Formats: sequence, C-alpha cells, structure tokens
Amino acid sequence: MTHDEPDDDARAATMAALFDPEPDRWGLRGDPHLWRAMRDHLSHTEIPPSPDAAIALLRATFDELTALDRAEAEASSVYREQYAHGGMSSGMIDLDTWRTRLLPLLTERAQALLGE
Repeated sequence: MTHDEPDDDARAATMAALFDPEPDRWGLRGDPHLWRAMRDHLSHTEIPPSPDAAIALLRATFDELTALDRAEAEASSVYREQYAHGGMSSGMIDLDTWRTRLLPLLTERAQALLGE
C-alpha cells in the first residue's frame, strides 16, 4: 500500500457518499424522497476534484430533479408528483429547507471530503 492510495480512494468515491447519513429533520414529506432521488442519480458519478465543481453538480442535480421554472424559483415550496408517497404534504418539496439547510449540508460534506 502506497501513501497515495487513500487520496485515490477519496477521489474514486461517488457523489452518493455525501448523502449518508440522512438528515434528522426534513421540511416537507417530499424532501426525503428528493434526497434519495439525488443520491441515486449521483450514485455512479465520481466526486469532482474541487468543492466548487461538486457544489455546482449538486445544484444542477437539484434543479434537474425538481424541474423548477422561473415562476416557482422564488417559491417556498413546490409539489412534484414523483415524490408523493402518502400523507398531507406528500410530494411537497420545501425549497426554503433545501436552500438553508440541506444543500448547505451537502456542500459542507463535499468540502470536508475534498479536504477544504
């Protein structure tokens, strides 16, 4: 085993590693389903070499999986049928929670994994 192997292992990790463990709290019922959809979507994507690239990839994936349009972008929540699995707020994504807690959490994890 050489000294370089752990760094190679860190670089070979997929973006899905950032999603474990899941947060203890969510905003609305659709949030954990979106979290898992993002994890699955990125499960075969290697972590980019820089935190900025990882953050850009997380944001692009969020945008893709929520399919927000300009009218919804400033809303506090949106409904997405693919994340509806029962309950009163089923399918509802709390955009404010994603902006203030969940995306920053993923950002922190990317920075920590990449050593910055």
